Amino acid sequence: MVAALLADLFESHRAHLLSVAYRLTGSVGDAEGAVQESWLRLAGTHQSEIEDLGAWLTTVVSRICLDRLHSAAVRREAYVGQWLPEPVVTALSPSSLPDPLNELVRKHEYRLAAMVALDSLTPPQRVAFVLHDGLSVPFGEIAEILDLSPDAARQLAVRAREAVAQTPEPVPDAEHEAAVRRLLDALNTGDIGAVTAALHPNSVMIGDANGTTATAIDVLYGAERIAGFILGLRKHGLDGSAGTPAIEFEFALVNGQLGLVLKSFEAGALPGVYRTSVVGFTVRDGLVWGAYDLANPDKLSGLRLG
Repeated sequence: MVAALLADLFESHRAHLLSVAYRLTGSVGDAEGAVQESWLRLAGTHQSEIEDLGAWLTTVVSRICLDRLHSAAVRREAYVGQWLPEPVVTALSPSSLPDPLNELVRKHEYRLAAMVALDSLTPPQRVAFVLHDGLSVPFGEIAEILDLSPDAARQLAVRAREAVAQTPEPVPDAEHEAAVRRLLDALNTGDIGAVTAALHPNSVMIGDANGTTATAIDVLYGAERIAGFILGLRKHGLDGSAGTPAIEFEFALVNGQLGLVLKSFEAGALPGVYRTSVVGFTVRDGLVWGAYDLANPDKLSGLRLG
């Protein structure tokens, strides 16, 4: 009876813990793992030691995520190319099955550009910023998690705030969708002028494949360069006519806003065998400002398409 009650209490906090863990790690797998580990720690702790269960669980998850961030920093040293956060990818039509993470990423602070900005922070900066600015956790408590002084924790949050300040503000869904569809329509024409006009002059395109595909981009800046690159791929036979993979795509929500799921069919592959990648977008001033191409299969544990 006591165990069942404890499990119910924990489940009431699961969505909150997932939200904290995903923002802290930028990884769906790490977030879910951290939440599960927090349950194991709770189950092994005497309840008399816990005054506020929600605060206790938030602290435990934050410490677990801090360890995972340090591990991720080591992995990044050997990573091939650019590193992007794992996206949460869902169908355009809501599933009948509730998914806490799916609901959370519809909030502005979980948009892909915001998650990319968080990935630029050091692990302590990220913890200080997410906990204080996102959850109003006092710096004294953050300091205990980071094993430093409250003033030092405050300075970490200040530096993190400055680092993410240049992130474009999320636009309404209708504006985002219109900009993405305009870009795709321009690509279908093959007109480099139309594609360039659909991209923000200061646009950036980032690819994350970890060396798993030879055609992946690294990072490109500027509308003309990005337009030329994409049309160059198209011209060289993305329908499979020139020996490159034939590609199909479907629309999906990538961290809550319209994006693409691509299926690449290699020549000679067995029927139904394909490589999946995800493209998310950020819109600024009515134009596509950021395009994020995730082709590393290890970064696609957040696909929830049905």
